[in-house]
Amino acid sequence: MTAYGGAGQTGHTLRRRKVTMALQFLGKDPESEYNGSPTVWDDGDCYVIQGWRITDPGALAQIGTVPAHETVIRLPKRMMQFFREVGNDGAGGL
Repeated sequence: MTAYGGAGQTGHTLRRRKVTMALQFLGKDPESEYNGSPTVWDDGDCYVIQGWRITDPGALAQIGTVPAHETVIRLPKRMMQFFREVGNDGAGGL
């Protein structure tokens, strides 16, 4: 996960440097047939989610415009157990 931080002022120019966030593995789908996807990580501020890309035109039409730098994924409800606010503090992931 990459974020931008460490801003410094030089005159009127704002400089940014890349900061690499450490990901904490929370869990992967124990029922997955596809090598452990979906998977959930925590970077400290956000959840990082690997899932199945939605390609169904009908579903995408309901969602609406998705910016080019974003994607929409499917995540089974059974994966909610790995989210700390919902489950077991993320403990015991596979």
